[in-house]
Amino acid sequence: MRSPLALRWFALATGVLAAATVVVAGPVAAEPAAVAPAPVVPLPPELDPGFYLPSADIVAATAPGAIIAARQVRIADFGLLPIDVDAWQVSYRSNNSRDEAIPAVATVIKPRGQAPEPRKLLSVQLAEDSTAGYCAPSYALQHLSVAPLAGQVVVPAEFLFAQAALAQGWAVVVPDHQGPNSAYAAGPLAGRITLDGIRAATSFAPLEVGATAPVGLYGYSGGSIATGHAAELKASYAPELNIVGAAEGGVGADLGAALSMANNQATSGLVFAAVLGLTREYPDFAAYLDQRLDPVGKGLSAIKSPLCVQYQSALLPFLNMIGMIGSDGNPLDDPPVAAMLDDTRMGKSVPDMPLFVWHSAWDEILPLAATDTLVDTYCRDPKTSLTYTRDHASEHIVAEVVGGPAALLWLRDRLDGIPAPAGCTTSDAGTMAATPGALDFLGETLSAKFATLFGVPLGSH
Repeated sequence: MRSPLALRWFALATGVLAAATVVVAGPVAAEPAAVAPAPVVPLPPELDPGFYLPSADIVAATAPGAIIAARQVRIADFGLLPIDVDAWQVSYRSNNSRDEAIPAVATVIKPRGQAPEPRKLLSVQLAEDSTAGYCAPSYALQHLSVAPLAGQVVVPAEFLFAQAALAQGWAVVVPDHQGPNSAYAAGPLAGRITLDGIRAATSFAPLEVGATAPVGLYGYSGGSIATGHAAELKASYAPELNIVGAAEGGVGADLGAALSMANNQATSGLVFAAVLGLTREYPDFAAYLDQRLDPVGKGLSAIKSPLCVQYQSALLPFLNMIGMIGSDGNPLDDPPVAAMLDDTRMGKSVPDMPLFVWHSAWDEILPLAATDTLVDTYCRDPKTSLTYTRDHASEHIVAEVVGGPAALLWLRDRLDGIPAPAGCTTSDAGTMAATPGALDFLGETLSAKFATLFGVPLGSH
């Protein structure tokens, strides 16, 4: 549910309540009959229900991944510096983790250079890690968005990796994978929204990506939750998609392990936000917390619910989260909690595409041991193709900076049709920045990005 505090805050911040006109398609249309123009001032989801929350009847009558509405948008670095690409938002139908129809939104982006048809597509799951709609990527990436000033710093910072893909000439889809209720860390939900976002992107003609185009998945930290679950669900939920590889780093494989590690630590503010997000998708867990949280926990829930990731992380770290939950034993073992943790734990099925996995050996947010276990689980299947690297010269944030270029290089080979190595390989690296070609790739990306400041469209090679 959208927070009233967030609604009031945005009413003051934007000073405008009129949403841009959108075009609603037929119930099972592949794309709208027309595309609405970009709004002059972008509105967050809380103030734009016409686009973000279409009629439940329309959503229910639409096929998963089919587009309900679309509009042009202008995207920018940190809301300020426009990026010279073509971009749209698409509203489409997806399903929650109980297979109920829900609306979803993704941003689809095309570089302006020529590319072979169909254009390759990368689905980038950014780490939203927040519990309010105005923190979602679709709003935070827009020109004149105030989300970066309001605490959503991760999405625009991570968007550099999406721009690296655009510089290659690939199209990009960025789903709001937490869904309409900002259900942070709800992996099965995020996986479905991600897969339906790819369906929407491949059917959206202006993006120039056909149904058979090769598709890659990329996600780190909070984005790894969406990416990992999408990879596991693909064979049963969206088998028709041509996903040729998935790269996930700083992996949120086991939320129970992450909560236990963060308890009483500096990262507990961020992990407590995930607890709040999970109540939006798991009603039994929400009812359990409502009964068991002590007054401090309930007060923190009210204060933190309308916040983006920076303030979620900074507000009152070193929380004894487990101690705030009244239980006769370990609350993680109580049935409503255990059921939620089991549903969100990765490893229930083996993805049917090659995998590139990396994790800092010293990760302070998401435990390395859980990723080790996940890799071992996948690799019991002799058909698995998996490359796993543990980086020893990093912590959680640095690991994406040094590992992201290597992951994108690996994805480039998969999108180019180069087969992934057979079997599983695990290695320990001093730093993944030393991966052959990674620094050159990073330099090329930064050069392309720098050239956009002088009027060169991104991906115009």
